[in-house]
Amino acid sequence: MSEIVRSQSLIVDRDHGARAGRPQTPQVHARPILIVPAWIMKYYILDLSPENSMVRYLVGQGFTVFMISWCNPTADQRALSLEDYHKRGVMAALDAVTAIVLATQLQAVGYCLGGTILAIAAATMARDGDDRLASVTLMAAQVDFSEAGALLLFLDESQIAFLEDLMWEQGYLDRPQMARAFATIRAEDLIWTRASQRYCLGREDVATDIAVWLSDTTRIPATMHSQYLRGLFLENRLTAGRFAVEGRAIALKDLSVPLFVVRTESDHFAPWRPVYKTKLFTDCDLTFVLTKGGHNSGILSEPGHKGRHYRISHRPGGALYVGADAWLAQAETTPGSWWPGWVEWLRSLGGDLVEPPRTGTTDKGQTALGTAPGSYVLQM
Repeated sequence: MSEIVRSQSLIVDRDHGARAGRPQTPQVHARPILIVPAWIMKYYILDLSPENSMVRYLVGQGFTVFMISWCNPTADQRALSLEDYHKRGVMAALDAVTAIVLATQLQAVGYCLGGTILAIAAATMARDGDDRLASVTLMAAQVDFSEAGALLLFLDESQIAFLEDLMWEQGYLDRPQMARAFATIRAEDLIWTRASQRYCLGREDVATDIAVWLSDTTRIPATMHSQYLRGLFLENRLTAGRFAVEGRAIALKDLSVPLFVVRTESDHFAPWRPVYKTKLFTDCDLTFVLTKGGHNSGILSEPGHKGRHYRISHRPGGALYVGADAWLAQAETTPGSWWPGWVEWLRSLGGDLVEPPRTGTTDKGQTALGTAPGSYVLQM
């Protein structure tokens, strides 16, 4: 489905230097990294500015990095489904990356809703015997929606029915409708504090990279959004063992690849205690990180960022479950960024060091489309 990810698939580039196709290290790890961002906002949250770009940091550490850039759907794409985002998004991207790099395995990273769809893809691959994943990282991503945070204030059966009627007319959930919901959830930060600064103290907002990104919202196709709200959010089918892909149920317990799970302390959308239950629904080797910050700021926690700290723990495959409060009571706080520890984990699974691959492989049908950030990110 070229409307989501082109057959060449990824507008991903390496970092600001790789816009011209230049790697940052003489050799790179053989297994590339594929990042699956959320479709609810544009992908460049992880490549905002030189100082806080996760993509740039990973490339500088010797990794070849690819990232999906989702298209901004219109009314003509109202029928796009979760199955489309899985098959013609994540799986098409995985096919493209392994063709470009000629690797048998890659390391997958999912952020926010991108992490949810990646978890679905990984469980489906495990069910079907597809072993192309060497590891999976889930950042601020939910797999269990029984305690879905502040969004529960806005979504019940009647509200979802209203949204479905609205989306049927439009063909999608529009950008202002999402922006208002997010602002209401974080009213103290996104409405009242800003209003007080502007009208009471006469201080204008200072434009930041995250603030600019937050205003660059996207649309969500009607069919896919309805399936997400009902199947995952309202009915919690994924962890209940009732989520089907291609007519057959999948189970997170089938995952055998190492997991790296990152949660943030002040996340309004994916609170860390409910999302911590990823440990409950999996048996594989799992490293868990709880870091200071919110849904976005805790992930963009680059080395040198002032006032940062994190907690980290490792659970071997098959170990007994430890509840969130018990884990928090014994987890030590480490000052600084969680990124270096993650990179060490990625290195341990990244394979041998090899010559950097070419960014386009015409003979494999993966011709380079152009320089970053590509064309989809410019769709309004």
